[in-house]
Amino acid sequence: MGCSKWRAAFNFGHLKAQSKLSVFFTMILLFTYLFYCLSGYCDSAPRPVYVQQTSFQSKFLLSDGPEASSQQPDARNASRVSFVREQMPDLSPSNMSIANNFGSKKFPQAIIIGVKKGGTRALLEFLRIHPDVRAVGTEPHFFDRFYDKGLEWYRNLMPRTLEGQITMEKTPSYFITKEAPRRVYSMSRRTKLIVVVRDPVTRAVSDYTQTLTKSPGLPSFQNLVFHNSSTGLIDTSWSAVRIGIYAKHLENWLHFFPLPRLLFVSGERLVTDPAGEMGRVQDFLGLKRVVTDKHFYFNQTKGFPCLKKPEGSSRPRCLGKSKGRPHPQIPSEVLLRLRDFYRPFNLKFYQMTGQDFGWD
Repeated sequence: MGCSKWRAAFNFGHLKAQSKLSVFFTMILLFTYLFYCLSGYCDSAPRPVYVQQTSFQSKFLLSDGPEASSQQPDARNASRVSFVREQMPDLSPSNMSIANNFGSKKFPQAIIIGVKKGGTRALLEFLRIHPDVRAVGTEPHFFDRFYDKGLEWYRNLMPRTLEGQITMEKTPSYFITKEAPRRVYSMSRRTKLIVVVRDPVTRAVSDYTQTLTKSPGLPSFQNLVFHNSSTGLIDTSWSAVRIGIYAKHLENWLHFFPLPRLLFVSGERLVTDPAGEMGRVQDFLGLKRVVTDKHFYFNQTKGFPCLKKPEGSSRPRCLGKSKGRPHPQIPSEVLLRLRDFYRPFNLKFYQMTGQDFGWD
């Protein structure tokens, strides 16, 4: 009986000692964890991808933009942001993504920003042949109309891409939107920008033609293009005229993006030599030249190139009925006055881009 009491006392004491040891080791672990956290090492602990990116975006997204120099004048802050970008390039705004087994949604690395009735839809459709290009079919209008919805809303519009693929979108009105350059720059200063330009006189007539189909009661082209037909002064408040002053709009973009970040595609050459222009575009995007002359044929009825029949398809791919509409007859003297108006702006645009588009 005495042995039983002694054994029970021993077991109780042993359990009590084990309990104390457990508490002791638990306290050591807690103090060690607190020490590491206070030292800043907890930041390296793995967190959900989305949480990491949201935190990074809120702290560092605006530091890419020119306004950051006034908001963060402290040089130490600037160097810290630079260090983070160098050490964590995969968390830059252009690469932030929500990963899954079927690819991820990313901000576009390239955007076709203009111009309306220049050939942007044709360019996008030609690019979508490339296996390494994924693009939004409709125009998001994020940087001009829906910017208040936020970047996360914008990214969710993008198609999922795999490693090595490029995400793209096109919204031609970005080129003439004053706020768009700063907004795109705030998303990522490394965004590549493509501008499809066309003879501004022909472009204005094409723009008018499109509007006329939606509003048959529209005044004549000559009534809209002049402030007063007797004076011959061009009405630059009319959007069909204003869009074609390319040099003025380009100045806004060059405040934020250097010229090598922009590619200017000729809308005329996209019709006469689609493979040649597509070669330039693919080079600019860093893509292998997959889209070549074997993909195109010229549609005499529409008056522009179409894509040859893809494998598994019953017919070739041409742009819709809204493309290639016949233009209304415009008096030649009206077109000559408009061409004289655009000439100095065209010459300045040639000088700014280093390209002669041959419109004069």
